[in-house]
Amino acid sequence: MKALSERIEGLDVLLEARLGGISVSLQPIPGEIPVIQAVIGGREELPIFITASPDQILCICYLWRDDEIKPEKRLELLELMMDLSPAIPLSAFGRVEGQYVLYGALSINAGLDDIADDVAALSDNALDALNALSEYLV
Repeated sequence: MKALSERIEGLDVLLEARLGGISVSLQPIPGEIPVIQAVIGGREELPIFITASPDQILCICYLWRDDEIKPEKRLELLELMMDLSPAIPLSAFGRVEGQYVLYGALSINAGLDDIADDVAALSDNALDALNALSEYLV
């Protein structure tokens, strides 16, 4: 299997084209598991983290923590997220260690164009989710 950095070589250029010329930088995150952070200009607070296993490529965007949800709105937010999830193209809501995320998963055999489509959609979806659900957050 190719190293993750080799798999996504040129992803920044494809993403910039898909996002209308917005700058994109890819940065490796040191650690035992290879992770690449994609930072999109104007969306620096919503980086996309890309990693791979033998079976899939996973793209994750962290949205908010448990303690950022208005307690009285928690149940309503969770139900709304479940209702919205099927309508979000190429993404789904999840939770990782107390942080809510949007994520997309692709086959390990996905091409660079498919990865770029997924990351661009995930970034757009994260912005839309924050805008749509901000009334539930502190």
